[in-house]
Amino acid sequence: MELKDFGHLQRLLKEKGLVKRLAVVNGTDNSTRRAVERAIEAGFAVAIFIGSADEIRQDESLMRHADKITFVEAATPDEAAAKAVALVREGGADVVVKGLINTDNLLKAVLNKQTGILPQGELLTHITVSYIPSYHKLLMFTDVAVIPKPTAEQREKQLMYVLRLARELGIERPRVSLIHCSEKVDERHFPVTGEYVSLRDEARAGKFGECIVDGPLDVKTSCNRHALETKGIKSPIEGEADALIFPDIEAGNVFYKAITLFAGGTTAGLLCGCTAPVVLPSRGDSVESKYNSLVVASFCGKQEI
Repeated sequence: MELKDFGHLQRLLKEKGLVKRLAVVNGTDNSTRRAVERAIEAGFAVAIFIGSADEIRQDESLMRHADKITFVEAATPDEAAAKAVALVREGGADVVVKGLINTDNLLKAVLNKQTGILPQGELLTHITVSYIPSYHKLLMFTDVAVIPKPTAEQREKQLMYVLRLARELGIERPRVSLIHCSEKVDERHFPVTGEYVSLRDEARAGKFGECIVDGPLDVKTSCNRHALETKGIKSPIEGEADALIFPDIEAGNVFYKAITLFAGGTTAGLLCGCTAPVVLPSRGDSVESKYNSLVVASFCGKQEI
């Protein structure tokens, strides 16, 4: 299936009849409350606001949906984060949503070795889902926020998580492109290109299930059939990538900023690898971006801890 835009995803969510429980950590900022309100109105979410209950209750617009909202007391944002993570562990919530709390403080609760929600042997990484008006379908990519220079083992995990998310969104045979500045393997100057060959070959041997993985390719040959043909490159991606794996955080972050600033791109972002998705927007993200993230997170199933 080809996912056209975030509206397409929302319609699929409605068809599935999914309703997810959002554990909102100190959701006192307006953009988080508006995004959660939209999710409730769309019918795919109920909210558990953890911390600052008295302040949140003053939001008249949000409290029109009081029957879909519960509150958990927490004296500090750190306590709110710990209680949100505990709710996930106990089966009382499906998604963790960052409100007005420092990212490091939230991650401290998420990554706690005794009480956190990152299973042993798993990897915390970030996946972006983007709508770019000039591309004909949603495009995923990783990692723009967490892992500076992935090792070969970490990159394999990133690929596995991207494939899992793509399938949860309904893409049966995801096309994943391993991104570099050219299509040539040059292990002397760019060791990552050799790692790409190994991933590509493992995918072709069936290690990752039904999927198409190829690289190294640049962004243009990954997402434009004409560019691929002009260069005379044969690739099973065929200029139709569903997802891009970037070599490092620098390349991924530059791409993220470029599509949102210059190309009118809109995004959703999740931390993956945990037993439940963590919606971790930055302070500058729009209500739309935060809402899109809730839409995407609502497709994610619970992973075993």
